Amino acid sequence: MPEIEFKAEGAASDPVGQKVGVLAAVLAVALAVVSIASHRAHTMAVVEKTEANDQWSFYQSKRIKFHSLELGVDLVSLLGRDKTGAEQVLSRYETEEKRYAKESKDIEEEAKKKEEETLHTEARALRYDIGEGMLEIGVVMASLYFISRKKLFPGLSVVFGVLGCGVAVSGVFL
Repeated sequence: MPEIEFKAEGAASDPVGQKVGVLAAVLAVALAVVSIASHRAHTMAVVEKTEANDQWSFYQSKRIKFHSLELGVDLVSLLGRDKTGAEQVLSRYETEEKRYAKESKDIEEEAKKKEEETLHTEARALRYDIGEGMLEIGVVMASLYFISRKKLFPGLSVVFGVLGCGVAVSGVFL
């Protein structure tokens, strides 16, 4: 009885393909990690921007109160016939004006700080995005080996993978 010879095509017959497959898997894991970091950074930037906008709104409300007091001082000064009552009101307004001026300055500083945090987080997110793109290219380059069987593609895959990881890691230290 003749024996049927079976040659498995695939992993056992292509040791380079096995290595390229592992390379693609490692790059895909790195890509997943960087993608998550990128999404988290973008979310944090949105939260920080919202906090900065809230601070600017709070600042505006304090400045409106401050300017309303200035208007009140002007009106009392011009229309105040009862000098004792007018002086009491003006004294109270003066105290409140100082308080609103200090509070609005503090709030303005906090709003500027939040804006700086937002810019920093957006810069980190950009690094993650660039790293993510390079890792995606690395995965595609590794995949092209299986279509063409050209060793150029795994080499390019490694280059893009290393660059992608490097850029993403630089975002952590930014």
